[in-house]
Amino acid sequence: MTARPAAGGGRWITVTPDRVGRWIDGFVDRHGAFEVSATPDVVTLTAADGSVAECHAPFPPLASGSVRGLITHVRQSRRIGVLLVRLGGHAAGVFEGDRLVASKVGSRLVHGRSAAGGWSQHRFARRREKQVDEALRAAAEVAVRVLVPYTESADGLAAVVLGGDRRAVDGLRADRRLDPVFALEMEPFLTVPDPRLAVLEGTPKLFRAVRIRLTDG
Repeated sequence: MTARPAAGGGRWITVTPDRVGRWIDGFVDRHGAFEVSATPDVVTLTAADGSVAECHAPFPPLASGSVRGLITHVRQSRRIGVLLVRLGGHAAGVFEGDRLVASKVGSRLVHGRSAAGGWSQHRFARRREKQVDEALRAAAEVAVRVLVPYTESADGLAAVVLGGDRRAVDGLRADRRLDPVFALEMEPFLTVPDPRLAVLEGTPKLFRAVRIRLTDG
């Protein structure tokens, strides 16, 4: 479970599926009984002392706006595609629940920006631009190989979660082969370090989690 300040007040808390029920029990212990209201993707708990917990469910819509419905929803095992891209590194994977069933990870050398001036700077910029293009092509090939076949089956991916660097990911959107992948795009965007296998394997705790905005009364 992690926490960070929320814009406009309160704090965001990230709770893994196996801990959601216990977190809500703790909310009752700390703040008293609550009333429930819901939208297709948020279950809001308003406690007796005025504290509010907005529980944002992954992969909406919710079948039920109750607490039990929220817990059932987040514990469901889904087939999810993940595509992580940064300049110099990329990873694509398919998960069944927390289990990684298909993956490919790769890297390409991309130099940092040069502060030098004159002709050498222009030459360096052209070299770096070529490296960026090669890195994005390599990432696209991996996504085509790992993710696209799952979009073509009847029991394919429920969603695709993206992550890494937004500009690098956006650099792949012009590749029409990846249209079926981006058509399944769903939040959250995962801010992760260089996409190595261990980073990819750790993404379920991020994309399956419930994001709770907690405001104390």
